[in-house]
Amino acid sequence: MGFICGFSVATGAAARLVSGYDSYGNICGQKNAKLEAVPNSGMDHTHRKYVFFLDPCNLDLINRKIKSVALCVAACPRQELKTLSDVQKFAETNGSALCTYDLKPSEYTTSSKASALCPKLPVPASAPIPFFHRCAPVNISCYAKFAEALITFVSDNSVLHRLISGVMTSKEIILGLCLLSLVLSMILMVIIRYISRVLVWIVTILVILGSLGGTGVLWWLYAKQRRSPKEAVLPEQLQIAEDNLRALLIYAVSATVFTVILFLIMLVMRKRVALTIALFHVAGKVFIHLPLLVFQPFWTFFALVLFWVYWIMTLLFLGTTGSAVQNDQGFVEFRVSGPLQYMWWYHVVGLIWISEFILACQQMTVAGAVVTYYFTRDKRNLPFTPILASVNRLIRYHLGTVAKGSFIITLVKIPRMILMYIHSQLKGKENACARCVLKSCICCLWCLEKCLNYLNQNAYTATAINSTNFCTSAKDAFVILVENALRVAAINTVGDFMLFLGKVLIVCSTGLAGIMLLNYQQDYTVWVLPLIIVCLFAFLVAHCFLSIYEMVVDVLFLCFAIDTKYNDGSPGREFYMDKVLMEFVENSRKAMKEAGKGGVADARELKPMASGASSA
Repeated sequence: MGFICGFSVATGAAARLVSGYDSYGNICGQKNAKLEAVPNSGMDHTHRKYVFFLDPCNLDLINRKIKSVALCVAACPRQELKTLSDVQKFAETNGSALCTYDLKPSEYTTSSKASALCPKLPVPASAPIPFFHRCAPVNISCYAKFAEALITFVSDNSVLHRLISGVMTSKEIILGLCLLSLVLSMILMVIIRYISRVLVWIVTILVILGSLGGTGVLWWLYAKQRRSPKEAVLPEQLQIAEDNLRALLIYAVSATVFTVILFLIMLVMRKRVALTIALFHVAGKVFIHLPLLVFQPFWTFFALVLFWVYWIMTLLFLGTTGSAVQNDQGFVEFRVSGPLQYMWWYHVVGLIWISEFILACQQMTVAGAVVTYYFTRDKRNLPFTPILASVNRLIRYHLGTVAKGSFIITLVKIPRMILMYIHSQLKGKENACARCVLKSCICCLWCLEKCLNYLNQNAYTATAINSTNFCTSAKDAFVILVENALRVAAINTVGDFMLFLGKVLIVCSTGLAGIMLLNYQQDYTVWVLPLIIVCLFAFLVAHCFLSIYEMVVDVLFLCFAIDTKYNDGSPGREFYMDKVLMEFVENSRKAMKEAGKGGVADARELKPMASGASSA
């Protein structure tokens, strides 16, 4: 990645991208070397710092280019120039010649070639683009062809037109609801941190009430709107009203099905609530002692944004790097020849690998901090900032571990993306057998990627505990997970499910508020797209906040499994676990004795893994 960026900068691509270049290969704002067999090359453009297009409105939508001669000029025309006399006066006044270099300003109105060598009239008022020194028309109506194509597409699709109009009409409500989802996520994080003992019951009750209330409100709105007289609706709004009625029916039926499924799942998992409460209480203590964990998604997002900006800038550099060649019109373009023209393929691989690497660094940082908390008996002896201590260990010892783990994910993700691209290109052309094979391969790779992600996260926890390399840690984590498969399902699944219920609570609350506000607005706009935008944003915000809590629960579980495997609570082999988990272990042992033969199945699920200590 460094070589690709250095190559693009060293070959002048950075200067061509930022300063711009004319149709003859001259970079604006500097002296240029003469190019062989290229007229008007090698000019001194020290005082001409802006790129000006003779016909900026001539867009090639397919190749995403401006089909126009480009010149380096001293200033962009800030006002519209209607005649060649105005162009000549602008050149004499500002010292900025807008016609080709072969034509002097004094010849603008007298030469017979002026119409072909000067900009298309009228010359629109333009302003330089910040940082990129291109003169761009200030009036977007200049791009008439592009706008016409877009408007034609939208007007031909009446449904799309109504969706877009619905979003534009409800933009204030959408922004307000997005802010509401952020506030609800922060409130839920505070609840998790301070009242984790009752969190499970609170979330369960609220989800039950929210799902019942949301379903009831949807059916009520559907019945109300169905009974409303159609004569009161204007003819042009009748179609929109029918679309909203149909959407409400779909929402109500979907909410009913979702509520029934949710109740069935909660009924099956009710016996494992006590274990989840104990685990969540310890996780709440972790956030009390390590409050900086809450900000980990922000730092990760910031690092990802910085990398993506670097990646995009390097990609733009690659687009202007290479050697100068003349196209069919005799103008200069820069193209890379030989093996180097495939550098952007590796650049795409780097995007996936380094993005996964940054996410893996977050997992390793969180794992290191939580492991430090769990295996420190006296919490008063914790480091001043366990998060920074974990980052320090990551940088000094474990960068290779996260690099290897993220590379394995990349090796799985790239073939899946290639198959998805092939499937999209062959859509409607392949036979049923080929389509089934492609979808099966994509599904299998997706499942493999998810399994490897989970194994990697536990491998990072094992690395934080034992300071072993990636392969050894992955093997140790895999053995622990296999030995305690039932406990993995009982602890990890229930914990993740309760956090999922928290996400559902935030999405349902935001969606219900959106339905009420959109219904109160009384504008006959389609609700589908605004409501989908709001619910997706609410889920993403809730996921960013609760994913850290989910990660802490997973790390605590592996620590708990290792602790109970090598320790049994006897002198010299004392548990490291929190008192709440100790109480759960004792209660589980009592439940096993009282259950007898009738409770063998449940006793096995709640067994605290202490039996593994005798064989350790």
